[in-house]
Amino acid sequence: MVKVRKFRTGGWEVDITFRLPNGSIHRERKKAPVTSKSGAQRWGEDRERHLLQHGPTPLKKEVPTLKQFAPQFLDGHARANQQKPSGIAAKETIVSVHLVPLLGTKRLDAIMSDDVKNVKMRLRQKKPKTVNNVLTVLNTMLRTAIEWGVLDEMPCQIRLLPAPKPTARFHDFAAYEALIDAAQKSDWRAELIVLLGGEAGLRCGEMMALEWSDVDVHDRRLCVARSEWKGHVTTPKGNRIRYVPMTVRLAAAFRDHRHLRSRRVLHQDDGAPLTQKIVQTIVKRAAERAGVPAGVHILRHTFCSHLAMRGAPARAIQELAGHQDLVTTQRYMHLSPSAMENAIRLLDVAPVLGRSGDILETAIRETAKSHV
Repeated sequence: MVKVRKFRTGGWEVDITFRLPNGSIHRERKKAPVTSKSGAQRWGEDRERHLLQHGPTPLKKEVPTLKQFAPQFLDGHARANQQKPSGIAAKETIVSVHLVPLLGTKRLDAIMSDDVKNVKMRLRQKKPKTVNNVLTVLNTMLRTAIEWGVLDEMPCQIRLLPAPKPTARFHDFAAYEALIDAAQKSDWRAELIVLLGGEAGLRCGEMMALEWSDVDVHDRRLCVARSEWKGHVTTPKGNRIRYVPMTVRLAAAFRDHRHLRSRRVLHQDDGAPLTQKIVQTIVKRAAERAGVPAGVHILRHTFCSHLAMRGAPARAIQELAGHQDLVTTQRYMHLSPSAMENAIRLLDVAPVLGRSGDILETAIRETAKSHV
């Protein structure tokens, strides 16, 4: 159907309405490019035939800029998927500090490989791991836009920088004993923190959130069920609860320092929970007293390293430390004195004839027999 009416600023408006093959109604209103009413009617009928034959021109998708899309991404992806508060905060920082200043005015479909190159150039003074964190958030943002129908395809290619594998610093046996001795002379919290990190492998947030209900001194077992980050209590990293058997020394420390002042094992003098900064300060003081490197996470590395050095299997270390990926655990296995020794000893075992390794030798021997 074609209707012609006067246009408000002069001339004629053509109103075309017709039904598409899928049953939906399409309507198009345009000002005719002619001056007479009859000419506008003919133009409208020609336009109607064209639309029936070729279909209406698809509307061009309006793609938001990175700055416009960023709040939707943080809410609909990070928060809606209930990511860890620390992970959400990290993404917010990357978006506000790095991505918006560099690419904020760019439409998502206009972010090209040159833009990715410029991001790398702007961050060339940063460590590769930091640059890769920024690139990973950008990549996730663009792929989320595709998933939500905001983008039709990936507009660019994002390649991460080659990053060296981090080395895990740890205390050797003598340094660790010196640290325990210094912690015992320093503060009851220091002793528990050092033992929880060095003999149970707890992360800082897991120590802070540990409650007495998680401690079974009788059976010498810890339940690592929660972690805290800036007042937010969540499940441990990887969303996995794990159980860790206690050493005799750790169980004794729990018995010695049992209290009823708080549900939390570790607390301030007024019963308030510890903060990450307080835990770091406590460890730093004990480390300075012992003359060893300071760092809460060094204790966790010490736990994994000492297990490997004493010959614990990689799978056991993975479970005790709560590593989601065995690759993380493998960082410590070069310390195992038995790992390479046992591998070489396999070559000392006499092979069984007729199986895999001696197939060629057997075939040669049988061929020789047939020619005798």
